[in-house]
Amino acid sequence: MSDAIAFDTHKFVKHLTEKGFTEEQAEALAVEQVNLLNGNLATKADIAIIQRDIEALRQETKANMEALKVDLLKWMFGALIAQGGLIVALIKLL
Repeated sequence: MSDAIAFDTHKFVKHLTEKGFTEEQAEALAVEQVNLLNGNLATKADIAIIQRDIEALRQETKANMEALKVDLLKWMFGALIAQGGLIVALIKLL
């Protein structure tokens, strides 16, 4: 399968010449139209690559979130233990 976008340049040139363009003008416009289409539109292959990249980022983000969750739980339990120790120390001072 070709990555090029299907564009009927002959039909395009014929239509423009019927509307008053010279053949040279119409051909120049057809060439530029093809360049624009092929240079700026995503093909199915482009979309498949983007979808693959998005899925890889999803997996990476999920792994990072899991790691952050573990780190957060460590900090929370550490703070809880420190807070408990502070409360015990304050109670002994009273």
